[in-house]
Amino acid sequence: MAVLRESQDFWDDRSEEIVEAAEQGLEADLAALTAVLADRWGDPATVDLWPYLGFDNPDPEFVAPEPLGFLCNVAGSMRVWRLRPSGRWLALAIGQADRELPFELIAAVGEASLLPE
Repeated sequence: MAVLRESQDFWDDRSEEIVEAAEQGLEADLAALTAVLADRWGDPATVDLWPYLGFDNPDPEFVAPEPLGFLCNVAGSMRVWRLRPSGRWLALAIGQADRELPFELIAAVGEASLLPE
């Protein structure tokens, strides 16, 4: 995983205008990077990260494998390209670990077997 860009933090000012502007800036970066990667690998799939939190998993000991374990705790979904020949996937997401912390544009790579088709 890598943080490609992050916004300011929100310790001093969490006003709606400040938060919205920060999120929109990262959304624009996400859109631009998605367009570049889509030119190379096609349109990404959107993967909902909620199931990886494990709340609906019948196994009470369920722990999502990394990097999904981290991503599901900071983001609601991710854009994914399945890089078939390599057996891996590449994902982009915008996440925030806590209300006062910065938004982050995150890139992650994982094993194809971690994501169902």
